[in-house]
Amino acid sequence: MSDGRNSSARAPARDGSKGFRVIFLPSFVVFLLVALIGQTFALEWRTWLPGAAGERSMIAGVKTAVYTFMSHLT
Repeated sequence: MSDGRNSSARAPARDGSKGFRVIFLPSFVVFLLVALIGQTFALEWRTWLPGAAGERSMIAGVKTAVYTFMSHLT
């Protein structure tokens, strides 16, 4: 007897979350590599990334750059 539950048919929790991750993660890695290379050679890498000029930490600068980049995609 069936109790009305179908475990194989689940609705996704967030429709846009997978698309967000597909764009965010590769962009974050690319911008992080740019920041690491710039940091290694003592260059002003924050001016290279969009929106990262005002951030103090490298991770916050990279995250801000990715969000700024993603806002230009839509």
